[in-house]
Amino acid sequence: MAKSLLKTASLSGRTKLLHQTGLSLYSTSHGFYEEEVKKTLQQFPGGSIDLQKEDNGIGILTLNNPSRMNAFSGVMMLQLLEKVIELENWTEGKGLIVRGAKNTFSSGSDLNAVKSLGTPEESCRWNTEFLYTLHPVSPFINILYSYGWNGRMHVHAKHLNKIYEVKKQRGKILLGLSRLPLISVALVQGWALGGGAEFTTACDFRLMTPESKIRFVHKEMGIIPSWGGTTRLVEIIGSRQALKVLSGALKLDSKNALNIGMVEEVLQSSDETKSLEEAQEWLKQFIQGPPEVIRALKKSVCSGRELYLEEALQNERDLLGTVWGGPANLEAIAKKGKFNK
Repeated sequence: MAKSLLKTASLSGRTKLLHQTGLSLYSTSHGFYEEEVKKTLQQFPGGSIDLQKEDNGIGILTLNNPSRMNAFSGVMMLQLLEKVIELENWTEGKGLIVRGAKNTFSSGSDLNAVKSLGTPEESCRWNTEFLYTLHPVSPFINILYSYGWNGRMHVHAKHLNKIYEVKKQRGKILLGLSRLPLISVALVQGWALGGGAEFTTACDFRLMTPESKIRFVHKEMGIIPSWGGTTRLVEIIGSRQALKVLSGALKLDSKNALNIGMVEEVLQSSDETKSLEEAQEWLKQFIQGPPEVIRALKKSVCSGRELYLEEALQNERDLLGTVWGGPANLEAIAKKGKFNK
């Protein structure tokens, strides 16, 4: 009985998490408030996140900080959150292309911002982020003390609650991006380095131009991926290939990335405009049909990936209820179309 109750509670929690994309990504549970997070990130301006919504239901999200190889500033992270929420509420949206300005995808975090953060605690706020860390930090602090942490460690423990909220904030933005009810594509032009490489894994698909490269450089910097890149990379290419890519800090050109299943296709052109047009044409084959159907399909796939079987099946039935008897369904029935030709 107790085991059944625990399982039910766990399933319920996972379902709630799956549907919280548009909610506030800040928590006051540890005394760390939304405004304080915003103030911290706003200290590091530069660049922008630009969103263009096309009439055909495709959004184009551009990481725009070309002087820093489209690295993420604090302001850009806040803008990314705003764009994710806007896209979540874009009921006519069906697809999304994420790209970088000036023929470069992204080099991850802005190192100028990282270097300007003086203390190890502050640096941690930019160099590491949790994706699925959703439990309170306080018990962890108690464990630290039980093992005799003191002095410098006391300083780290004292700041963990604050660091936790900033880590969780960035991780949850990318989690929200991956859960958008839009079919998303990362268009990799030029370099996708470090956090930029991780960002590509938050999209459903990846396309590369012939001369582009993806490299998870974290090991060379003495760290590991922390924007959710490891978890999603394992899902995309398997644990063996992921270990090779990460431990070798491999430089994946378009041919190698295609061979290991990191990308779906290598585009013909490296020109910024032409490659975007190619990416749009590639995406169109998967978003034909009414927005409500495409969005329901994406939500169903997300639940199948993230929920336990029983709850994923229930979610699938619930989503069916949103389109069953709808205009597209009734039109298809009226046509009496045959799909085995």
